[in-house]
Amino acid sequence: MIKLDPYLNFPGNTEQAFLFYKKVFGGEFATFMRFGEMPGADKMPVNDRNKILHVSLPIGSSTLMGTDAMDSMNQKLTLGDNFHIAIQIDDEPETRRIFDALAQGGVVIMPLAKEFWADLYGMCKDRFGVQWMINYKAQ
Repeated sequence: MIKLDPYLNFPGNTEQAFLFYKKVFGGEFATFMRFGEMPGADKMPVNDRNKILHVSLPIGSSTLMGTDAMDSMNQKLTLGDNFHIAIQIDDEPETRRIFDALAQGGVVIMPLAKEFWADLYGMCKDRFGVQWMINYKAQ
């Protein structure tokens, strides 16, 4: 199964934006994680630890997700380029196939690799300029 969801990046105001979206759409956050909760957070600037690492708000059969982009992590945010399409895939070979196909002729931002939240995760921008986040977690 493949699921596509929008993933939004904000310049430090993700929490305010998602509190607004929660008020508009209703529901409860499925995930609300700050940078200070991730492994290695003690090495990041204190001011960044309270910013949002990942938030997800189910809306109907989709999930609106977001994060704070931070200068301290070399993340440069340009409005209009501040979103991704997140793909959740439940099959490892299919994850690799889709990532490789989307990245062909584009740019690999973060190669597929194991992360603390997923068995495989990668980011790329396809040849048309669309940004993708590919996430696989074994079941």
